[in-house]
Amino acid sequence: MNNTDLEKKIKLAAAYRIFANKMMDDLTYTHLSVRSSSGNSFFIYPLGMLFSEVTASSLLEVSFDGDIISGSEKQYNLTGYVIHGNIYKARKDINSVFHLHTHAGVAVSADKRGLLPISQFALHLYDHISYHKYDSLELGAEQAQRLIKDLGTKNFVMIMENHGTLTSGRTIEENMFFAHHLEQACKVQVMLNGVNEENIIYPSKEVCEKTRHDLLRFEDNLGERDWDALIRELDNITTNYKL
Repeated sequence: MNNTDLEKKIKLAAAYRIFANKMMDDLTYTHLSVRSSSGNSFFIYPLGMLFSEVTASSLLEVSFDGDIISGSEKQYNLTGYVIHGNIYKARKDINSVFHLHTHAGVAVSADKRGLLPISQFALHLYDHISYHKYDSLELGAEQAQRLIKDLGTKNFVMIMENHGTLTSGRTIEENMFFAHHLEQACKVQVMLNGVNEENIIYPSKEVCEKTRHDLLRFEDNLGERDWDALIRELDNITTNYKL
């Protein structure tokens, strides 16, 4: 294995541990991945592990068609391979995919209004969120094609209705950035449920657009500063994600 892929696997294992520490995991039911340096496969955990157990050495390498290239499975992860493999195949600009079932994310996924532009967290994603209608588990080619069509060619964030969230990025760091702000935006929206609509402040379209532009250009290498901070926090808790 080359050094680039080893670094990718270490970062991905760290991402699993970070979500576990933030209590954003869901037993063994969600999954994170990163595209390999070859560009034609991806790394993902074996179905059956807790996020808190994942190490770099435990990760699988999987082809876009769902064939195991290296690593040992606990159980074949059909939904994971369908989702991740088809996204990587369709979107050359995406190098990392996270699928989560957090309480706040699932709650907003069941809200007909979608994600509302009512917090600065949400404005990171303003007018750049895709939506995918619920159709049971993502198990087949037709479902995969609908997923890809709904994600579109430009957006990196998608709300899977009645299901959860999907974020992606050109790097793991950028993906974590989007995942964090989406989760915080969903939490705020859930906290405002029950408040009369007329009492909620909505910034103007012009302000929302300007804010998104400013927020995404606030730093080079989007998400890298926060990622470095998260790794320092993780290293204070555990080191064996690198093994």
